[in-house]
Amino acid sequence: MSLRRLLLRLPRYLGVSGSPRRLWWSPFLDTISSVGSWRGQSSRSPAHWNQVVSEAEKIVGYPTSFMSLRCLLSDELSNIAMQVRKLVGTQHPLLTTARGLVHESRHNLQLRGLVVLLISKAAGPSSMNASCQNYDMVSGIYSCQRSLAEITELIHTALLVHRGIVNLSELQSSDGPLKDMQFGNKIAILSGDFLLANACNGLALLQNTKVVELLASALMDLVQGVYHENSTSAKENHITEDIGISTWKEQTFLSHGALLAKSCQAAMELAKHDADVQDMAFQYGKHMAMSHKINSDLQPFIKEKTSDSITFNLNSAPVVLHQEFLGRDLWIKQIREAQEKGRLDYAKLRETIKAGKGVTSAIDLCRYHGNKALEALESFPPSEARSALENIVFAVTRFS
Repeated sequence: MSLRRLLLRLPRYLGVSGSPRRLWWSPFLDTISSVGSWRGQSSRSPAHWNQVVSEAEKIVGYPTSFMSLRCLLSDELSNIAMQVRKLVGTQHPLLTTARGLVHESRHNLQLRGLVVLLISKAAGPSSMNASCQNYDMVSGIYSCQRSLAEITELIHTALLVHRGIVNLSELQSSDGPLKDMQFGNKIAILSGDFLLANACNGLALLQNTKVVELLASALMDLVQGVYHENSTSAKENHITEDIGISTWKEQTFLSHGALLAKSCQAAMELAKHDADVQDMAFQYGKHMAMSHKINSDLQPFIKEKTSDSITFNLNSAPVVLHQEFLGRDLWIKQIREAQEKGRLDYAKLRETIKAGKGVTSAIDLCRYHGNKALEALESFPPSEARSALENIVFAVTRFS
């Protein structure tokens, strides 16, 4: 059975169907649909984006997935799926996460692994070191590089699952029974740990200490970045956090850019490329991830049809830039003016931000990082794989 068919059967196995519902937890945390995923489809037509991904998949030999087939078919994951099925009918975010992993895997979650495979093929084998010429190669990509792509997606998926843990102290009666939330939290922790354990096992099998070090440091960066986001959102006055765009970029690299950047570098290390090639791969992954994060942040402000009830992250790029242009005091005043009966009117605040310079500046910043990613690709020889990587950047930085 092909991996794609298996993914399509997973919803029925989990007892879920239909389109993913919006995650209900705090809008200031990452979610699959807004911050933690590779989306931004309103700034580029879905048909165009699908074409970019489909063409890239053909170049690397076969479609990537959000986790390896070996992991999907394991008895342990089957047991986890059975436990997740018990959450059907509850409002625990883990069920929505599972649904999102299946329904959105083609357009979002697989992209990290796809980029790793594309840059592996774009670089090709090292001309300076022939020690890896005996490695298995399919469609110009070493088997160890394909394993790395799967490991990258496993780590990212594990992080998404762990982010579905509910803060029990903030539960309301409308969220459902406490026992359902407690059970869901246990499954989220166990399943996320299971995926991370599989990723660590896969790293060990690569038998490359530098690659292990790179991915371990990326995981550390992820945890540090998410910890900062969560600690910030837990504060009562988090909507007035004083943060500049330089600090935002540092924090965003940790939580969104480090995994892809260091995975791209690790792919070059597996092929025994020199430090210069590794650095260019790192730069592409870094700036590609930053560009896409900004694109995701821009969605509530550039969509043609936006619901008045939709929320957005008040520490996102357009908002941070808006505050930087406006000044701290005026920004706090605008927030207070948008509050009604203790609740923030996001529709009113969104229009206020769109009237400023934050949105246009964020678009410029997105294109800046896109251009830096394209510059990094210039060190790679012209090829279909390099063109596919360029097309991904064009799709992310396309605003119309």
